[in-house]
Amino acid sequence: MTLPENTAPSPWHAGELQLQEHAGVAARMDLVGRKVIRGFMPDQHREFFAQLPFLVAGAVDAQGDPWAGVLEAEPGFAVSPDPHTLRISAMPDADDPLRAGLGPGKPVGLLGIELHTRRRNRMNGRISGWDGKRFEVTVAQSFGNCPQYIQSRDFYFSRSPSLRFAAALPEQTGLDAASRVLISESDTFFVASYVDREESAGGRGVDVSHRGGKPGFVRVDGDTLTIPDFSGNRFFNTLGNLAANPVAGLLFIDFERGDVLQLSGRAEVVLDDPEIATFQGAERLWRVHVRRAVRRPGALALRWRFDAWSPTALATGRWPAAA
Repeated sequence: MTLPENTAPSPWHAGELQLQEHAGVAARMDLVGRKVIRGFMPDQHREFFAQLPFLVAGAVDAQGDPWAGVLEAEPGFAVSPDPHTLRISAMPDADDPLRAGLGPGKPVGLLGIELHTRRRNRMNGRISGWDGKRFEVTVAQSFGNCPQYIQSRDFYFSRSPSLRFAAALPEQTGLDAASRVLISESDTFFVASYVDREESAGGRGVDVSHRGGKPGFVRVDGDTLTIPDFSGNRFFNTLGNLAANPVAGLLFIDFERGDVLQLSGRAEVVLDDPEIATFQGAERLWRVHVRRAVRRPGALALRWRFDAWSPTALATGRWPAAA
């Protein structure tokens, strides 16, 4: 029996292919990518977005710096009128650096993540409707992700999300002491990245994704962060983007206090280095050299109560103690 040929175009760009080839999975991921990365949202994803109290978004400002941030509101603020559109009735605060990257026609990466169930789905696209209070995104890529490395947390609102926050600390060119403490204690962060393709291939594509591990899995050395990359879905969306365009935007959240730390900087992917073997579970490393930092204490109305560790996160290691 001859199976019909899958004629869907490959969703992978050169950076993703480079990482897949290095990992020895390029042939398999060619088949997987054509099947699971869609140009529309399945009904399950559309219903999932509608039940969330927040989305993580990634966008790129006029300087070419990517930023990751949170869009929050009562569940139902993100609805899908059709499989190709997500309508979002929430905007970043005026002091949120994410805001500079949003606007009519701008590309955006979106992550819907439900921490208490460890479900997550990604949707990347372009803003096709905008009135300054809400916006619509037309789907370019839609796909699900596995629950690995997501710590379980239950959410609640500490205040109405309609009560806006507008007191960010001045932007800095590096990390202050409070930022270093937050990063060193974090077990979760989010990362925005992007790649510029030919217009015939969709133009600029922005992505935002989740990373998790044990507290301290992000090592802080001055203004440089070193991050282990664990076994995942082998898509290499983030690291592929960084290989092709070495800039990243990171988002750290203090889940108990609602503090937000947003960073942007130069990135590098480390594929072959003896240091990789010093961190249990790491298959490669990546680094971010922070150039811009915005800390926003109490920015989020949302708070989260810790519930349980991710089993896959617990199976990873820690950085060796300094000599």
